[in-house]
Amino acid sequence: MTTTFKSALFLSAFASLIPAAASAQTKEVNIYTTREPGLIQPILDAYSKETGVKVNSIFIKEGLVERVKTEGANSPADLLIMVDIGNLNDLVDAGVTQPVVSKKIDETVPQNLRAKDDSWIATTLRSRVIYSSKERVKDAPKTYEDLADAKYKGKVCIRAGNHPYNVGLIAHMIVKDGAEKTEKFLTDLKANLARKAGGGDRDVARDILAGICDVGIANSYYVGLMRSGKGGEDQVKWGEAINVTLPTFADGKGTHVNVSGVALAKNAPNKDEAVKLIEFFVTPDAQKIFAEANYEYPVIEGAEVNEIVKSFGALKPDAVSLTDVAKARKQAAELVDKVGFNN
Repeated sequence: MTTTFKSALFLSAFASLIPAAASAQTKEVNIYTTREPGLIQPILDAYSKETGVKVNSIFIKEGLVERVKTEGANSPADLLIMVDIGNLNDLVDAGVTQPVVSKKIDETVPQNLRAKDDSWIATTLRSRVIYSSKERVKDAPKTYEDLADAKYKGKVCIRAGNHPYNVGLIAHMIVKDGAEKTEKFLTDLKANLARKAGGGDRDVARDILAGICDVGIANSYYVGLMRSGKGGEDQVKWGEAINVTLPTFADGKGTHVNVSGVALAKNAPNKDEAVKLIEFFVTPDAQKIFAEANYEYPVIEGAEVNEIVKSFGALKPDAVSLTDVAKARKQAAELVDKVGFNN
């Protein structure tokens, strides 16, 4: 056998191994996230177990957008997971995302819970609800605007008006009712405060138990965290001292919600696998994992809700576009300063 012929046989055999070797390579998805690792790791583990795809996640508490922009075309990030509609919208404005093309997502996730061009997709919901004293409040407020009624003077607790949770609610009100009505609401609400706006959402429940206030605005999932005992025995008492109302705006059309969501990175090196993972996020099984991890609401119809959260009643999110709400956040923050809400 000639040397040339032997070489040809070797090259032919080597070439035949390339497809097999390529297919044996581990598929992966890389995630940058501002969500606490413990809240997303269970779902990532479930996906890897089901598909064999390796999911790498990096927790970036601050500066995620700047990091992705600096990395540019060399960024390893496939997916960007953020809390709050404003943060998701910031990703789009920074030019670090691309639209998600998926018929499954379009058919599963309501349009108001996605960017208009699908550049971000909501994965969970949290509602801004009303806490009220079980002991002292027999007829709880039904709308956000009710809390500005003079009958609640000296009885309302709330965290700082410029906190993102409240800015989102105020921005939503601006989109629905305009800046003038929203400013009056903030002025009247401030006049009803039992204490200076501040603290956290769980402090609202604590202060209701203590008799400092009778009602307040806070996020829904904190009730699950308190009543479950995850925050300790004292917080169980806070959570058990309150009733929870899923309020609407004055027009009765729905409750204000905020979201945690995911965006597809502009330079995603594993784009196809990344889209498949987003599709998994909005399956009933995955939505159940999300719901149990942090007492949030699913974004798809029919998915299971945690029993504590289910006790609040059926959530009907207001249909206003969250993208429009995000765009009104700057104006909302300016109104908070204008009325001196935190003073």
